[in-house]
Parts: sequence; C-alpha cells; structure tokens
Amino acid sequence: MATVVMRTNGRDPMGWLIHGAISGLIAGVVFMLFEMAAAAWSIGPNAVLIPLRMVGAIVLGRVALDPGYSVVTAGVSGAVVHLTLSALFGSLFGAILPAAAELDVPMHGGRIVVAATVFGLLLWLINFYGLAPTAGLSWFPNRASPLVQFTGHTFCYGTVLGLCFQNMVSDRVRVPGHVRTRIGRSDARATGPTGARDR
Repeated sequence: MATVVMRTNGRDPMGWLIHGAISGLIAGVVFMLFEMAAAAWSIGPNAVLIPLRMVGAIVLGRVALDPGYSVVTAGVSGAVVHLTLSALFGSLFGAILPAAAELDVPMHGGRIVVAATVFGLLLWLINFYGLAPTAGLSWFPNRASPLVQFTGHTFCYGTVLGLCFQNMVSDRVRVPGHVRTRIGRSDARATGPTGARDR
C-alpha cells in the first residue's frame, strides 16, 4: 500500500517564513479580487474599489473613504497595505507550523490546509472585532459584509494560503509500508513478511 510522504525544509526557519510570505501574497491577491468582485456584484460596478479604499484608509485616514478622494492614491495605498499585511500574516503562519512540529503535533498536507483555513478565520475575528475597533478603524466591522469577510478571510485567504504553502514546502513521494510524517521530519518504515524493518 503506497502512502504519501511529505518532506519539508523544516530545519530552516527563514525558509518557512519566506514560503509563508510568498503564499500569503498569492492568497492576498485572490482575497482582494474576491472582495472587489463581491463589492461590484452587491453594490454596483462603481463600488469595485471600495475594499481598497477601506484598506488604504488605515494609513491615509477616514478621508480615503470619501468618493471624492483620489481613487489612484486610495487604490494604490490600499493595494500596498493589503499585500504587505498578506505577506506578514503568511510569514506568521509559516512561523507557527515549525512550532507545532516542536510540540510533536502531526502535520501533513491536508492538515496544513485545514490549519491555514482556521488561521484565516481567526484573522477576520481578531482583526475586525478586536483590533479594528480598538485602533479606531470602525469602518471595517461597521461597513463590511460579515458574510463576504468570513468567506474571503477563511477560504480565499486561509485555504489558498494553505494550498500554496503546502505545494511550496512539500516534495511528495510514494513509499510502501507505514509512514508517520511530521513537519520537518519524516519516519518511513517498511516491514517485510517477517516483520523485520527494512533499511
């Protein structure tokens, strides 16, 4: 019986952070495209850049939400901030996984994707309902659709982050016998008819 083994570079912490940042950037692009499409569909084509205005207002202030404010300035600022945060959160995820390995928590491809999906959900809850109100960014919880944000953070960012991360750090091979796999290590055992361990 063949089993998929995941081999990773878990002994290189910087490698995990870089993989997380790149995966976060990719997921961030998917996430923002989804939000822009959702805004255009629910409000109208003229609302397509509202998500970027909302993010840009983090650094520009509430004035960026004004329709009369420069769409280029608000849009570019929003894109830069959004992608920067996406990369940072991806790096954070990349830092968490090796810690899970140190705690001897089994992780394989499927669990990485599930963990990233939960990570995306937590980002929404913490950022929108914890940090945003505290930092005076009330337009996030007050003006954003909870359904769109739940879907965007959890699946468009979290799940995509996990899929990209899994593909970047894994080298899948098939080996016979029982396989026990953890991030940063793999222990493959194949036994013959006598029960002896093959080397």
